[in-house]
Amino acid sequence: MTDGQPPGAARLISLDAFRGLTIAGMILVNNPGAWTHIYMPLRHAEWHGWTPTDLIFPYFLFIVGVAIPFSFRRRLKAGAETSDLMRHVVRRSLILIGLGIAMRAIPSFDWGSMRLYGVLQRIGLVYLGAAAAYLYLDRRGRAVTGVLLLLGYWAAMMLVPVPGYGAGDLSPDGNLAAWIDRIVMPGRLWQNTWDPEGLLSTLPAIVTALLGIVTGEWLQGHQNEEAKTRGLLISGVALTGMGLFWGLVFPINKNLWTSSYVVFTAGTALLLLGLLYWLIDVRRMRGLWHTWMVVYGMNAIAVFVASGMLTKTLVRIRVDGGDGTSLYNWIYETVFRSWAGDINGSLAFAVSYVAFWLTMMWILHARRIYVKI
Repeated sequence: MTDGQPPGAARLISLDAFRGLTIAGMILVNNPGAWTHIYMPLRHAEWHGWTPTDLIFPYFLFIVGVAIPFSFRRRLKAGAETSDLMRHVVRRSLILIGLGIAMRAIPSFDWGSMRLYGVLQRIGLVYLGAAAAYLYLDRRGRAVTGVLLLLGYWAAMMLVPVPGYGAGDLSPDGNLAAWIDRIVMPGRLWQNTWDPEGLLSTLPAIVTALLGIVTGEWLQGHQNEEAKTRGLLISGVALTGMGLFWGLVFPINKNLWTSSYVVFTAGTALLLLGLLYWLIDVRRMRGLWHTWMVVYGMNAIAVFVASGMLTKTLVRIRVDGGDGTSLYNWIYETVFRSWAGDINGSLAFAVSYVAFWLTMMWILHARRIYVKI
């Protein structure tokens, strides 16, 4: 899956770089040497608020949205049927959801209690919703849909009473999204009583991708490159400010994917994409600094799945057999903690893991091998 234009087509290089930077960030924060020793910016906010780590997942969904016009506009102009494209969307979505469930199930399959929500599952559902909106709604229809989803989610979370908690309770257990997930997926939630990739919060997550679609269409417009850059940056500042302001009454919260979080993270995504677009596609200031991001970005889903499965494997292999220490922990303790200490060793492990997978993806990139869905 190339997550955008086919490798042979003219590409928006800054979008590949943005995607690669995001995936590298995912791998970095998901693979510390020890979860008890992590620098604060590499942790998620405990509940309300945000850290740089809380920006990573919405950035990827935003990028999914940006890529949709680049992926489908050419095909529609070439005469492709909307229904055929929609079948393609459904197939890709189901594969993403299936991959997410498979990553959870392997190697110990326990359908009765296995968590079914997850990162790839949310990506699949968001892609399905956003791509359907692009194919079947015009720009005004998508805008109205996005506004209704954000305002509707805000109203539901603040006004609908939850049994035993009342209305407007945004605590981990007392919010409406968690209550729905406990009904729909009892015993299958990440934190037993709530889940950050739950059902209801997927709806505002779709808006993250819809805002990406708006951005993709803007980048396909007839304005000159300087005007496009200004548009990205000005919109980024505006949305970031709006998200912070909305957060005063509906807190920015990644676990709830609050409406303020959608607007705020889309704003910061626009600022970062605007900077990369200006440097890479407008000024053409290219080199090793951007190539490594592009390498990651061209095989984003593949490296996410592969890195996750290798981590699971390293955790399950026991160095001393039986209940001995895992190979993952042994590598951290022996290779990194022994000389760098607890927290710096944990960071060095994570950075080395990112570097290892960059090497693997660079080999594929050099051979023009791109894993597709």
